[in-house]
Amino acid sequence: MSLFHRAAMRGLLAAAVIVGAGSAFAQSDLKIMAPAAPGGGWDGTARAMQQALTGAGIAKSVQVTNVPGAGGIVGLAQLINQGKGDANQLMVNGFVMVGAILTNKAPVNLTQTTPIARLTEEALAIVVPTDSAIKDAKGLAAAIKADPAKVTWGGGSAGGVDHIAAALFTQEAGADPTKLNYIPFSGGGEALAAIIGGKVTAGVSGFSEFEGQIKAGKLRLIGVTSANRLANVDGPTIKEQGINLEITNWRSVVAPPGLTAEQTKALTDIVKKMNDSPQWKELLKQRGWDAAYLDGEAFGAFLKAENERVNKVLTSVGLVK
Repeated sequence: MSLFHRAAMRGLLAAAVIVGAGSAFAQSDLKIMAPAAPGGGWDGTARAMQQALTGAGIAKSVQVTNVPGAGGIVGLAQLINQGKGDANQLMVNGFVMVGAILTNKAPVNLTQTTPIARLTEEALAIVVPTDSAIKDAKGLAAAIKADPAKVTWGGGSAGGVDHIAAALFTQEAGADPTKLNYIPFSGGGEALAAIIGGKVTAGVSGFSEFEGQIKAGKLRLIGVTSANRLANVDGPTIKEQGINLEITNWRSVVAPPGLTAEQTKALTDIVKKMNDSPQWKELLKQRGWDAAYLDGEAFGAFLKAENERVNKVLTSVGLVK
């Protein structure tokens, strides 16, 4: 065989390897980190992805690992410091992590990761006990404006999306957000018991957390924080009641730093295929999640804007200095 033919053969073999590698990658074994304990929202999202990716035949296998701690910062640090260049690794994250990074003054942040896609969002709901004198958003705003310290809020972790929603509501009601009286609860059940029992004036969390108790008549829905009314919710938005509050608890996936453009595209394509699959759409329906897919530069810009907004709110309530 001539040198020319040998060179041509090597070129063909190299091309075959590249094509084969791309094909194998699309069906590769994936790893998804949930930077939280089992049972929470990030864990649920990771396992829903696992189910959709394997069920749709997009990935041969998907391994979910839990790395809890500090609002996801422990997992984020592991992804950045130990996962660099790993093109088969994804990590679920969301709004809560943005606040946790800022309030904990974390040495790592989401700008050090490779953005892949925003997946879902869920509107929050503001509720009061059914025997409360507060009937709507205007009534709650009036009580806050009169004395914000007397209005107690119950919700999730300090600096999280619930806390930020309460701060924004207080601000839009015309009161000083630094006087916000917010009581964080470690678990949804604990917060729910406090709200139903009248231990706090109002509660804030994802609508799905309150849905059963609203239908049972134990809680009154003041409003939801979406831009428009939700198809499955019999109640108004906060915005349509004259309070300029719009916020959702979004969830997304990122990859480690150090990926090539081709590796980033391959992972993005995998997640896009999952998002478009019937299996994923059915899981969204079952879990009451709203599709909010966003990838590429648009997702990167969204992350930057959310970081700026959360920083501003947490500074206004004194959690970030």
